Amino acid sequence: MRRHFGRSGLADTEPLRISFYKASAAFLRAYAAVAQVLVEAGYTPEQAAQLEKESAFYSEMRQNIKKASGEELDIKPYEQGMRQLINMYIQADPAQEVGQLSEMTLVQAIVETGINDVIAQHINKSGRYSNRAVAETIVNNVRKTIIRDQLTDPRFYEQMSDLLDDLIKQHLAGTLAYEDFLRETEQLIRALAAKGQTEGVPSSLMGRQAATVIFNNLGGLKTSGVFSVPENADERAQLALDIDQALKEQAPAAWRGDEMRQRQVKNILHPLMSRDRDATEALFELIFNLGRY
Repeated sequence: MRRHFGRSGLADTEPLRISFYKASAAFLRAYAAVAQVLVEAGYTPEQAAQLEKESAFYSEMRQNIKKASGEELDIKPYEQGMRQLINMYIQADPAQEVGQLSEMTLVQAIVETGINDVIAQHINKSGRYSNRAVAETIVNNVRKTIIRDQLTDPRFYEQMSDLLDDLIKQHLAGTLAYEDFLRETEQLIRALAAKGQTEGVPSSLMGRQAATVIFNNLGGLKTSGVFSVPENADERAQLALDIDQALKEQAPAAWRGDEMRQRQVKNILHPLMSRDRDATEALFELIFNLGRY
């Protein structure tokens, strides 16, 4: 039975997708190399026409699978070389650019123009896909965004993932109509783009995104029992600000990947974590993935 929307479904079919991408790309390259001399190579006009149709079919199929699985920038055109081959030999419709959307991911485009416009202009422009296929395409791309960025703010993206799972369950159970699913998914996507958790965040952290991420994740850090997170939100915010300031002032340049400099960063964090080794390591991992210092 086919799995829809799930986190593991894409992983289960990944080897098949990769094999298909490689095989179809090899076929398209081989076709492009002889497309203009097929008759001279011994093919009949009918066979040449059939090869052209097959090339167009596999090109479109490859694009649609990548788009639905979230494995490609959904509105970005093919890489230049491949698009040139397609335009020359397969006569596919030229890529239609709308403003700056040709360089955006599906998630970015939805934020810019709205989910219904993106569906009509890009995901289901031909009108051939079912509501379920459209929903799967959107969900897979949102899931890709969450997986890609989750280490930069684990608590935030865990919440977003849970919200997405809930939307999927409601939609599949029939308790959430397709239109409502699209509307609520768009709201989730806008929350992903804004990435500003203001609820429960003290005013002292407003405009301090890195410190806010630290604040939001302090409670989930693994500790050895020495460090305890301040229960008072203002005190926790002050700790996050202290960590943020210490890193800005003391962290050495280009420390990521340099063992000696990474040790210096940990030494900066260690006293702020009450010299709790586990808490220091956990905070360092968060800071490393945050990529702000």
